Order: sequence, then structure tokens, then C-alpha cells
Amino acid sequence: MNFLACDLGGTKVLLGIFEIVINDNSPKLLFKKKYKSSNWDSFDLILEDFLKNECKNIAHPATACFAVAGPLSNNNAKITNLSWDISCNELKKKFKFKSCELVNDFAVQIYGIPFLKKSQYCNIQIGNQSAGSNKDMHAIVGAGTGLGIARGIISGSKVKVLASEGGHVEYSPKSKLEWELKNWLKNSLKVKRISCERIISGNGLSRIAEWRLSKSDAKNHPLRGYLKELKISDNLRKELPQKICNLSNQGDALMIQVEGIWLDAYATLLGDVALQELCFGGLWISGGTAPKHIKNFKSSLFMKQFSDKGRLKDILKNIPVNVILDEEFGLFSAACRAKMLLQIG
Repeated sequence: MNFLACDLGGTKVLLGIFEIVINDNSPKLLFKKKYKSSNWDSFDLILEDFLKNECKNIAHPATACFAVAGPLSNNNAKITNLSWDISCNELKKKFKFKSCELVNDFAVQIYGIPFLKKSQYCNIQIGNQSAGSNKDMHAIVGAGTGLGIARGIISGSKVKVLASEGGHVEYSPKSKLEWELKNWLKNSLKVKRISCERIISGNGLSRIAEWRLSKSDAKNHPLRGYLKELKISDNLRKELPQKICNLSNQGDALMIQVEGIWLDAYATLLGDVALQELCFGGLWISGGTAPKHIKNFKSSLFMKQFSDKGRLKDILKNIPVNVILDEEFGLFSAACRAKMLLQIG
């Protein structure tokens, strides 16, 4: 039997039909399609087009898992950026699924971890699972548009997801320069506190660059004029993180500093999460920025910042750390959950 997976965000909707393969625990993709969310009035219309028009020659899926970027309540979701209300019960009835489930789009990734193939991730610290008692405990942290954190207990084929809003904890500067950055952000964003998400995300990298470029020694930097255009174009803002990384790779001193502040904050947060969860099963780095920064994550400086926790540094050296390379891991994980629902039902 087939099953359906969906990664539903504010910008795009990625849908896929999968099937079970004998002697392979990972779901096999049969067909997928990406939709631009803003082109549609409702999610129901997208799903109807996908199933009736795109997949008319494929057996109808028995179960479905929808990973959604929005708050969940009683198996219902509201996609804030699109003003879409999604009811799991209504989807189940309308599209004749035997079972379906809505899951937070980041927490769902815990379901994908047990079924990862080696090509989908890279290990950057082997760790020592025998060193701790929480061998079934995993944590995943991902910087993309925002900053997601989730935890999970994985025991064989049994998975328990523990959602988290840890990305919104307070950002704690460790130097005078970072303290200056935090205060600049407070004034710029007109807020009273700065969360880690304001720093450790694609948008955060852009904000760090804006702060650094606002200083007098950056008046002749090539990105200085680009900042003026950002105020009138959201599309340009989305391109800025890649421009920062490109310039850093080319040896631009200011962008090297910007990227360094971002990576330091990321490594510090990862270490904090690892200490809090004692995830001896594994700490996983995910999100849209992960594959782009694999070289930085592998660096001795990044891992030194990760384990820089004073008396507890040896604990962190025993935790396995992995980077997710699969850019469609959200869809894959939703498929893993849909497969579980099929087997449960």
C-alpha cells in the first residue's frame, strides 16, 4: 500500500507518494511535486490537484502525515503566513485516508532519524554511546528561516517525539562585540529581548551582517549599498545569507567575522542543547543551512566551541554529532511517520 507525506511551509508545499519496499526500512519515493503556497487559496485545493491530477495513475495512499509550519491543537493547524486552517479529520474524510496526522514541521524530523541512510547525513563527532545512560535520547537542532529544536526517544522502531520551542531561549553574548550586537538588534527590531533564533538562522546571519555593515569602517563595503535595497525587497533579503557566505569564502574580512559570530553562537547553542538533553543517542544538525556549512561544522574551531562547557566538556565529547545533508529531510521524515501509521492501522 502507498502512503502520502507532506512538508507544508509558508512559502512552499512539498508532497510525495511513497511505498514500502521489502528488506528496506526506508520509504521509497514514487512521485513528488512542489507547489508555491501563495498561488493557491487553500491547502485542500493543492492536495486535490496532487492526488487527482498528478497521481491519477498511482494507487491512492492509505495513510498520510502532514508536517506543518504552524501551531497545532487537537490535530488542527493554522498556517499563519497563509491564513490557512487545516483540519486533520476533514482531510481524512474528504480524501478517504484510513488514518492521517498533523505534526510540527520540525518535530517530525525525529521520526526520520532511525531510517536515515549514510548518504543522507555526515558524522562530525563519533562520541561514545556507552558513556551515558540516555542511549535512546536524541536531539535535533536546525537553522533555516527560523531556528527549530526537537527531542525524541528512539528505541528500536518505537519513536516518541518531544516537541520544543528551545529556539526562542535568550541569546547570551560572550564578548563585548556580541553584547554590542545584541543591543543593536534590540534597537533595530524594537524589542526588549533577543532570542537565539534572532541570531542563529538565515535571517540572523543577515542581521549580523547589517549590524557589522552599519559601522564606520564598513562604509566602502560592496554590500553597504545592497542594504538600502533590502528595505523594499523581501526577495533580496532571502539572497543575502548566500552572498555573505560567498564573500566569506572569497576571503572578505568583514563577512568572515560575520560568519564567525554566527557559527560561534550556533556551536554554543548546540552544546547547551546537548548538555540539557544528554542525548547520547545523537545530536543532529538539520535545517536549510546545514549542507551549506558542512565544512565549518567539521572544523576543529566549531567543535571546540561546542564542547567549551568548563567542567562538563568531557560529557559533550562523548555525544555523537551528525549533520543532515538531505535537503528534503522534512518530507522524508513525514513519509517515515506515514509508514508507521500504515503499520499501526
